[in-house]
Amino acid sequence: MADGLIVPPNQGRRVVTGAQEVTFKVTGAESRFASSFEVVVPPGFDVGAHVHAEEEELFYVLEGELDVLAFEPVQPVSDEWREWRGKAKQRVVRAGPGSVMFVPPGCPHAFANSTDKPARMFFQSSPPDAHERYFDELLEILGAGGDVDREAIVRLRDRYGIEQLTPLRAPAPTR
Repeated sequence: MADGLIVPPNQGRRVVTGAQEVTFKVTGAESRFASSFEVVVPPGFDVGAHVHAEEEELFYVLEGELDVLAFEPVQPVSDEWREWRGKAKQRVVRAGPGSVMFVPPGCPHAFANSTDKPARMFFQSSPPDAHERYFDELLEILGAGGDVDREAIVRLRDRYGIEQLTPLRAPAPTR
């Protein structure tokens, strides 16, 4: 019989950049099925619309508000995914505390913080491991300082089977 895992508040491996803060709560070392993270999304951060070939994700808003998208657009007419509409008349939603977004493999999705306050969410990705490595590499790129290296993000996402539909936008780091 295996023991479980209890991760107290403010515990877990934290990776902090000017663009995002991620705390690894449950990793592939503990779970065969999913990785779990706590993510602080600063004002102005936009992950960009994208599609995962194999992973499914679950987002639960704990604090603040995020604009969220989880549908196939009728026609993505611009790089501004907040304007997209779905085939079943779906629209982007402003998600507050208690809101959940579930994303199966192959579903376009995005989140952004268009408010002036940080948002905090619980995020789960299945299967584990790949998204953990992806987060480590993404946060390294975002933490490099200066403008976001968009080509490095494209290469990173290609390696992890992520099709980027609109650009990732990160606020300039504050010093």
